[in-house]
Amino acid sequence: MASPVTLAVPRGAATRQAEKLTVSDLLTDQDLTCSDLELLFRLTDRIKSAPGSFARALAGKQLAMIFEKPSLRTRVTFEVAMTSMGGSAIYLDESRQRLGEREAIQDVARNLERWVDGIVARTFAHSTVCALAEHASVPVINALTDRWHPCQALADFFTLRERFGKLAGLRMSYVGDGNNVCHSLMATAAKLGVQFTVATPPGFEPNPEIVRVAQHDAQASSGSLRLCQDPLEAVGGAQAVYTDVWASMGQEAEAAARERAFAAYQVNETLMAAAGPHALFMHCLPAHRGQEVTDAVIDSPRSLVYDQAENRLHVQKALLFLLLRRGRSA
Repeated sequence: MASPVTLAVPRGAATRQAEKLTVSDLLTDQDLTCSDLELLFRLTDRIKSAPGSFARALAGKQLAMIFEKPSLRTRVTFEVAMTSMGGSAIYLDESRQRLGEREAIQDVARNLERWVDGIVARTFAHSTVCALAEHASVPVINALTDRWHPCQALADFFTLRERFGKLAGLRMSYVGDGNNVCHSLMATAAKLGVQFTVATPPGFEPNPEIVRVAQHDAQASSGSLRLCQDPLEAVGGAQAVYTDVWASMGQEAEAAARERAFAAYQVNETLMAAAGPHALFMHCLPAHRGQEVTDAVIDSPRSLVYDQAENRLHVQKALLFLLLRRGRSA
């Protein structure tokens, strides 16, 4: 894996400070420290407000993008991020044959490290992304696995930071499946001092080990983490209400059973009213309208879904800048 990287801001950018991430790969939200999150958010602010200052920041850099699952936001935002900063992105479609089936993952990693400056991977098994990072000497970024979705959580909390000015003490509720998005939100919220509540049906709770670590981090940050089963109870007083699809990619065979299990967890006008008149709505998209969320909620002025989607681009620019500027490790 690559070494931690130093931030050397290009000429014309807002700061000349030398700063670095404590990580050389982004595999899980648990890897990031509070200082990492603050650095990423501050750099995202600069990039979003003055993108032209970073137009050549990744000139000559190449990014390999490995996708076992379909994508709109992740693929487009990573490609645009690279090209708008002067680099190039190469899309590798692994949707028909998962990584490691035709060729060992370590061989894929050791080939790619000779050609590119970084790897973005969207896979089913989280172990696949970890294996790429273990064997590649260039940075590896998790673009979604069955366990984590760190780039989404970064964009989501950056969006809330824009709206509220600060994140510590923010009251946020997640209603739905205890899935990869829930894990990433929960872990990041705990580091940021957010008051985070999760409501799931019985049997669909988030991973207990991820919950345990998040509860420890929340205590350290003066945040909180609470799990319950009643969605109305969960959203009371929330400033942001978040949901996701009931059946994620790879769970299509469970869709009918999940629809029955989650019927009471739909985010609709009644649930938003329980949160309060100023509560905002969030969703990572794609949304199954009429299932986990109604049109009246997702299309309302309270919805942040397209702000979240836009901020995927800006946050990922910051992440790529911090990781790829270091170059290949020796």
